[in-house]
Amino acid sequence: MFALLKTIDPIKEFALGTSNDRYLPEPYKKFGHDFPELSKAFSGLAESEHSAGPLDERSRRLIKLGIAVGATSQGGVRSQARQALLSGLSEDEVKHAAVLALSTIGFPKTIAALGWIDDVIDAADGNG
Repeated sequence: MFALLKTIDPIKEFALGTSNDRYLPEPYKKFGHDFPELSKAFSGLAESEHSAGPLDERSRRLIKLGIAVGATSQGGVRSQARQALLSGLSEDEVKHAAVLALSTIGFPKTIAALGWIDDVIDAADGNG
């Protein structure tokens, strides 16, 4: 992952969240400030869930993105799209993961998810 981080330009670095001032939504920052112990525990849980089984990072990232899309979670889709791109998935792969939800969650929710993914990609390209 560190090799990938070194190849990302500064605008992408900020938009995707790899800089020291990485992107974190304000409510997440506020939660960490208001509840530091819970925030630390949550971060530990997130790390533990990733190492709890045999799935590789690519598979885990696609699954987490699919869950966020299915839940119609704007913040979740944006975060998981960002993480998927950082882990080396292509823009087309990230979008395809969202498109797979079409026949399960419907057109409007899938289009919304694709829009959120496009926002992340545009921000990473300096267009957002």
